[in-house]
Amino acid sequence: MKYSLITNLGIITSGAILFTIVSAFSQPPQGKPWPVPDNYKNMKNPVASNPESIAEGKTLYGTHCKSCHGAKGLGDGTKAATLKTEPGDFSKADFQGQTDGALFYKTSEGRDDMPNFKKKIPDAEERWSIVNYLRTLKK
Repeated sequence: MKYSLITNLGIITSGAILFTIVSAFSQPPQGKPWPVPDNYKNMKNPVASNPESIAEGKTLYGTHCKSCHGAKGLGDGTKAATLKTEPGDFSKADFQGQTDGALFYKTSEGRDDMPNFKKKIPDAEERWSIVNYLRTLKK
């Protein structure tokens, strides 16, 4: 009786552990919401999306963003594996569906591993150019 009870508990415990592991890996990672103030959500990009702005944004992205977000914005930069938070995939529809103002806010303010770029890139027009470049990364 004692052996049977211990064996059954071991099987139940092993099953529970296996279920937890499988569940954790079979569900997509859930990023915590990143609320954007309404005044930013509704903000229009004052920098025209033209070849010059996109080129400037690409250069700035290469200097400040590529190491975490990757060359194509897929979240696979050289530093991505060391981050506590997933850098995201800029080519996905949910990212591209955000307003320019929301992207500007997130780029400017940062959170968690994402730095605040208002200090690193103090020129707002340059941050808007990064937004213009991010729009080119869609699939």
